[in-house]
Amino acid sequence: MKRSELFFSFLLIPLDYMAIILAGVSAYYIRYADFFQEYRPIIFDLNFNGYFKVLIAIAILWIIIFAFAGLYSIKSARKLIKEIYRVVLACSTGFMLIVILIFMRRELFDSRFIVLAGLILAVFYISLARIVIRLIQRSLFKKGIGVHKVVLVGNSKTADNLIKKFSSSSAFGYKIVKRLRDFSIESAQELEEFLKLKEVDEVIQSNPNLSKGEILRLYDFADEHHIVFKYVADLLDAKVLKTEVNEIAGIPIIEVKKTPLDGWGRIAKRIFDLIGSSVLIVIFSPILILTVIIIKIDSKGPIFFSRKDDNSLLYRVGQGGNLFHYFKFRSMIPKTDNLRYSELAGRNTRNDGPMVKIQDDPRITRFGEFIRHFSIDELPELFLVFTGKMSLVGPRPHLPEEVARYEHHHKKVLTIKPGMTGMAQISGRSDLSFEEEVKLDTYYIENWSILLDLSILIRTPLAVFRSRLAE
Repeated sequence: MKRSELFFSFLLIPLDYMAIILAGVSAYYIRYADFFQEYRPIIFDLNFNGYFKVLIAIAILWIIIFAFAGLYSIKSARKLIKEIYRVVLACSTGFMLIVILIFMRRELFDSRFIVLAGLILAVFYISLARIVIRLIQRSLFKKGIGVHKVVLVGNSKTADNLIKKFSSSSAFGYKIVKRLRDFSIESAQELEEFLKLKEVDEVIQSNPNLSKGEILRLYDFADEHHIVFKYVADLLDAKVLKTEVNEIAGIPIIEVKKTPLDGWGRIAKRIFDLIGSSVLIVIFSPILILTVIIIKIDSKGPIFFSRKDDNSLLYRVGQGGNLFHYFKFRSMIPKTDNLRYSELAGRNTRNDGPMVKIQDDPRITRFGEFIRHFSIDELPELFLVFTGKMSLVGPRPHLPEEVARYEHHHKKVLTIKPGMTGMAQISGRSDLSFEEEVKLDTYYIENWSILLDLSILIRTPLAVFRSRLAE
């Protein structure tokens, strides 16, 4: 860990303590404020000095809870939304501690409002402090303070993406100071000479296909020179991402963990989909109605694309490989869907996998181009989410003929319901190869959480507009 990270980690402790004290004091004075007493008169006598002594003790206990919750480990790669999520969980745990104290010694707190207001204000103040710290840290990154100096090893697209990401934004806190295509003996000697001139904090193996000899040489080199060693996981060949290491009889045993979308996880996601789709249908209802009207005016044909050229129902492959009737707003000239497999097959830009995407598609109507441009044609999928055929977040819903061409490892994406949006959509949309989509979907399946769903939903409109502006 960099010295700046150690400093900020230490700084958070007194900041959190002061934020908790401030939240308690603020809640106390809000309750005793004249405007609040007009609404709800005080019928108890809570001495501030006694209250403040209890507040100091509770603040110390909260700090201990925060420490166990891992709130004092600042890493530049941690997302702010996850940081605030941890703050909420830690404060909720602290709140339960207060509830237990109230139950055991009721005379300590005579006002439920002060307790609840203190919780809300604590979450606000502590989150605000972390946002400020994050902004300060990122401003220091721009000046080169606290930045991790990295040597990138590997000749892969992943390495190119890391270089692009780290060079385009200082917020990550990483700077590529050197890149090696491999780690042969000559490359090791080259890096040895480089270390005499430049400081290096970390070495990242960005190509999982390096030979075993190169990987061991790189690891030993980093260990010998006291450099942090990291590597990019091969999401496709590893088959599974979520594992747990346990020691049994002195031997490390790795257990493959299934998706969190089992048991209560599936129930929670379904409830989330029901509430989310209902709210979004109401919000987007004006756009849905307006789109229906314009489609009828713009071109002849049905409003929805729900049938094939032979008038049979259109299906997509859902969870477990089961078919479901699929529909979305029509954006093409009727009876032209199958042309992508015949006359327009030469224009397919997705030759890397089973999917088909036609460049400069002549089948698209005038208004169809607009609704595709901003993904409005997919809004009717909200009704499929509501009925349980799809989910708000998940892998793309693919055609039966596409799934028929899946390789064995591709079928991992059929473990859960397809989604309106997903990891692939916010990570590059149509620019990603099919294999990259499978990697991202596999990661999502094995690392699902409600927080991850929320993050993807929030980032989806930003990804749509960002990619469209780039076009």
